[in-house]
Amino acid sequence: MRKLIDQISMQQSRIVDLEVKGLQRRMDKIQTPVAAVVIMACNRADYLERTIKSILKYQNAVASKYPLFVSQDGSDPQVREKALSYDQLTHMQHLDSKPVQTERPGELIAYYKIAHDMEIAPDFFDYFEAAAALMEKDKTIMAVSSWNDNGQKQFVHDPEILYRSDFFPGLGWMLTKSTWNELSPKWPKAYWDDWLRLQENHKGRQFIRPEVCRTYNFGEHGSSLGQFFRQYLEPIKLNDVQVDWKSKDLSYLMEDEYIKHFAEILKNAKPINGADAVLKASNVQGDVRVHYKDQPDFERIARQFGVFQEWKDGVPRTAYKGVVVFRYPPPRRVFLVGPKSFELLGIKSV
Repeated sequence: MRKLIDQISMQQSRIVDLEVKGLQRRMDKIQTPVAAVVIMACNRADYLERTIKSILKYQNAVASKYPLFVSQDGSDPQVREKALSYDQLTHMQHLDSKPVQTERPGELIAYYKIAHDMEIAPDFFDYFEAAAALMEKDKTIMAVSSWNDNGQKQFVHDPEILYRSDFFPGLGWMLTKSTWNELSPKWPKAYWDDWLRLQENHKGRQFIRPEVCRTYNFGEHGSSLGQFFRQYLEPIKLNDVQVDWKSKDLSYLMEDEYIKHFAEILKNAKPINGADAVLKASNVQGDVRVHYKDQPDFERIARQFGVFQEWKDGVPRTAYKGVVVFRYPPPRRVFLVGPKSFELLGIKSV
């Protein structure tokens, strides 16, 4: 367990406090942990309390599989006091000789990472346990996420659907020890989510994400992010269904199977051409696909529907092989298809 704690810490940081209250008791009980759950905290004790309560609501029954940690950046006394008030977790505090100003506080990493302003779904732990088994089998999966950037209520429908993506989702995710060992020597001190989205770091590996989010971000950090929070984060649908992931066959998500699976779904979608894509999609029975020519064209179409327009290192948010999929209106799926998507998916004719 000490080795696990050491791996949680950034090389640039120094652990100045490790609260081991109850740690030996948890070590005695742990047999085969699935992942450490690490809450990153900085200066919002109220947010931290809400996150801890949400996790403990579902973690107590599986505590031996998911040991819980709070990793605190800085020296806020209220955050420290709040973390130490819980016997069910281990508290760590970090100081850095060269503090970094970041948009989001507490940007560190462990096997499973969750921010201090998140709530979790009832099947959160079952989802990650099933996904962990998948990740062990398929080394082309870099990480598993609980988040869908286009997971707003108006764009989702099925809590059992999972997707592969070329875009790192962030906001609640898990990776393997071997991947962490690969990345940790060069891990940046800030903005590591965008760093992971660079080809030079993910090296073509992909990510698993759900259609319906398993985490909900409730933190509205400052007035500058108020509009972003209200448009993209506040409307997120947090899954409220207890999916029995142990009974689900997730083999369709293996790399060789998924490309055929996804290509077949895409081929069966009806093409929409010309302007007024939103209106046309609403009047078509079944799934539809809209082809875009380049990034500006994608942004124009995405703006019409209200989904994320952002790209990073040539990849649109949530995209797989250049294809972004969402529901509009549910349960109809809309596929925004890139100029090379058919070629990448091996689709020769439709």
